[in-house]
Amino acid sequence: MKKLFVFLLILLGISCNNHSPYPGFSKARHGIYFQLHKIGEETEKAYPGDFITADIQYFTLKDSLFFKGRRKFQVTRPSFKGSVDECFLMLAENENATFIISADNFFEKTLQTSLPSFLDTESKMKIEVEILEIQTEEEYNKEKEAFLNWIDDFGDYEKTILEQFLAEKELAVNPTKSGLYQLILKEGTGRKVRQGDTITVNYEGKFLNGKYFDSTIKRNQPFQFVYGTEWQVVKGLEEAISMMEEGEKSLFILPSELAFGNTGSSTGIIPPFTSLIFEVELLKIN
Repeated sequence: MKKLFVFLLILLGISCNNHSPYPGFSKARHGIYFQLHKIGEETEKAYPGDFITADIQYFTLKDSLFFKGRRKFQVTRPSFKGSVDECFLMLAENENATFIISADNFFEKTLQTSLPSFLDTESKMKIEVEILEIQTEEEYNKEKEAFLNWIDDFGDYEKTILEQFLAEKELAVNPTKSGLYQLILKEGTGRKVRQGDTITVNYEGKFLNGKYFDSTIKRNQPFQFVYGTEWQVVKGLEEAISMMEEGEKSLFILPSELAFGNTGSSTGIIPPFTSLIFEVELLKIN
């Protein structure tokens, strides 16, 4: 009954808001507009300092998707009015909403990078957020401590497995300073990626045993993102792509510290201390 009452209030607020230039969206504080798609069972919202796990998508105002991913991160106190952090703090667990915010503020102030070329200056963008879990900092640290105690010996085990794989495949390549291995499969055009470029890649990710865990090729959906911004790819892939040229195809081996580390992926698909193989083709640089 409580959920129905809240939902009716939201519908009433949207229908009565004649000042919103975006149909179906209600105006919040500081120039943010929102549309609530799903109400959760819990009413407790996230607070600054909490850790949240969320599915996040970025769209242009014309609903063109340019990022999609699941992330676990600590919510910070909004550093300016209209910050994306205000959006995260508006939702409880299992709630889903779309927000319209300033694209300039998001890229230049939050991500501290330049605005992508496909977005106009002073334009707006949509961010769809679904909160899957909210943890206090104390809950997060307790869980992390218990987990690290359980997997304390996994680090040495990963090194052994990686060494055995390299020996078995007779890969006589030297790693980068960070531990990344690269095998060039197809040469590129010579054009390198720069910070703030919008790039399009195809990739296939698999474990050392050859089992796939992700493939844009199988989904027939190349991945496009703004290079050098947060929440896009793991740091090993960011380093890998910086080594590539447009049109190049390379195979990379990432030790876990360059991938999902000692915690594994938030989805549970990638275990802790797991080296990964990525076959990446850099299709286009804008």
